[in-house]
Amino acid sequence: MRGQPQLRLPRKAINVWRLQHAIDTLLLALVPIGYYFAQRYIFLSFYDWLTWWLAGAVVIYGIVRIGIWPLVQWRRFRYEIFDDEIDIQQGVLVVRRTLVPMVRVQHVDTEQGPILRRYKMATVSITTAATTHRIPTLFLIDADSLRDQISKLAAVHEDE
Repeated sequence: MRGQPQLRLPRKAINVWRLQHAIDTLLLALVPIGYYFAQRYIFLSFYDWLTWWLAGAVVIYGIVRIGIWPLVQWRRFRYEIFDDEIDIQQGVLVVRRTLVPMVRVQHVDTEQGPILRRYKMATVSITTAATTHRIPTLFLIDADSLRDQISKLAAVHEDE
């Protein structure tokens, strides 16, 4: 039986994910805020308790999603590149292990949104005919070298 993949994401990925989840949580907080103003000025005290229930749910969601989830996600995500395949392990509640054969790789990209650009990081996307696999939040120089390495290995297998 094969062991776990050996490579991990940089620890800075935790901060990036926390920032991304904080933005998501702030957007989700618009729901209880919107309901509060709607029930206060439109419905005139219609289910006051629901406002506090929604606010409490957003706070609990934020604590889990910002404080706990990124750390567990970072501990679980691992990857390794071999000559003939890419091994990716990911997931928090359900751990998924994916082997991507190099002969199936169609192209490899690096992606950078505004948050990743701020931290000088990128995501490596590996596209096959069936789906796209991602190795998130690598430092830009590591992401570029990983993209080039996978591209060369996939090209060698196509030539064979």
